[in-house]
Formats: sequence, structure tokens, C-alpha cells
Amino acid sequence: MGSGFARPVLLACALGILGTAALAQQSNASGKTPPPGTMTGAWGQSLLQSGSGSKPKNPSPAQESALPVQAKAPDAGPAPAAGLEAGPSAATANDPVSRFLQERGLLAQAQGESSKLLNQVRDGASDMVLSAMNFLGVRYTRGGNSAETGFDCSGFTRHIFENSVGLILPRRADEQAKMPSLLQVKKEELKPGDLVFFNTMRRTFSHVGIYVGEGKFIHSPRVGGAVRVEDMREAYWSKRFTGARRADLKNAGVGGD
Repeated sequence: MGSGFARPVLLACALGILGTAALAQQSNASGKTPPPGTMTGAWGQSLLQSGSGSKPKNPSPAQESALPVQAKAPDAGPAPAAGLEAGPSAATANDPVSRFLQERGLLAQAQGESSKLLNQVRDGASDMVLSAMNFLGVRYTRGGNSAETGFDCSGFTRHIFENSVGLILPRRADEQAKMPSLLQVKKEELKPGDLVFFNTMRRTFSHVGIYVGEGKFIHSPRVGGAVRVEDMREAYWSKRFTGARRADLKNAGVGGD
């Protein structure tokens, strides 16, 4: 086929971003496949979209010869929405989001709704979100605080905030939700980098993650799971959402110039 026909491979986040290797590993370990809308990745591996179906088969020589002549017209260049390579958002030395994707061979694949998420993260708390994305696929460990030992939900958020913006959060999810210096945020006003809380254990603030944009958040979910991105709009998370908090980094004197 002509080079003007790009194969669309959606990313769900800046990220966002599914690791088929980690998905297979997690499925083999638990005997279950994560629910639709779940994004997983392998720590330190290239992150690809899963659930996008098998790759389209290349046409046979006979099929290709039967294609209309105009299908092989000279490449006129990709449409603006086809990806990031030819647009102003192509990777530069000063663009950590694009650089993150470029290092994993994903820059040319970001398109469609994923581009909206990419731009939202680039315009928001990119350092924090990118830091979190680097740990996709790290296993859940109760009481865990590092990539080496694994993370639980609040250990993950605490590690990301401390190492990306220098803000030390309390250890437990409920303590993080009640931290006086954090600002309460309405669901419709969420921005990348905000903490999002859920009632998953019959306690108002029993689970926490980090919002990454486009209705999605990254978290360390449960025993047998691994750090992944999920959609807050899905029924399970939507009905358990209990609030959000934002760090006022500028006034707190951290993470800024």
C-alpha cells in the first residue's frame, strides 16, 4: 500500500500507553485479563496499545495489483491529525513528553484522541505524569515504596510526588486526602497531576491515584496487579470516586523556579 496510508495505533496516554508484554505477563499470572479501558505497561520496556486487534495483513501481489491506481499516488504528507511527526509538537530537546515517546518508538503512533491526551499532559504537570509513566508495569506490593520492592497505591503517589516535585505526602491514602496544604478539586476541574481518591474498601479515601488527563488516572491497583492507567469514567471507578486534591506547588515553594 502507499506510504500515505498510516496504520493507526491509538495510545490512551502520554504515555498512555499499554504494554502488551506486561498485559500478557499479568494475564498469565492471575488467569484473568484486565477489564476494558485498562492500560498497562512493562517497566523499562516499549509501551504499546493492547486491545487494538491483530495487525492488518499485507495484501497478496494479486490483491495489490487490483488496487486502484490512485492508491499509489505520490505521498502528499500526513494530515494534521495523523500524528505528531510533521506538526509543531514534534520532539524537541525541550519537550519531555515527546522525548519520552520518541525513546520508545511511539512518537509517530500518537494520533486521534491520544494526541489530545498528549497535548493536555504536555500543557499540565508533565514532569510528574511522565515520572509516573516510567513505572508502568511495576508490581503491586502492600506497604511497598519503590520500584524494586513494588508499590501500593499511596506508596506510589508518595514516591512520584517526592521524586518529581519534591513534595512529601503522608504515607496513607486517607492522610493524603486530609493533608491541609492540598487544595480540594471538583471532578470536572481535574488537571494532570491531581490526586484522585476512591472508596474501594468501605472507607471514603481508601485508594488513590494520579490523574493524567482525558478521564484517565495511573495507580497501583491491588495484590496481583501492577501500575497501570485506567479510565475513571468506567462504572466501577465512577461510582467509587470520592474526591480530588491538588498540590499548590508554586505557593508551597516546591517544583517551581
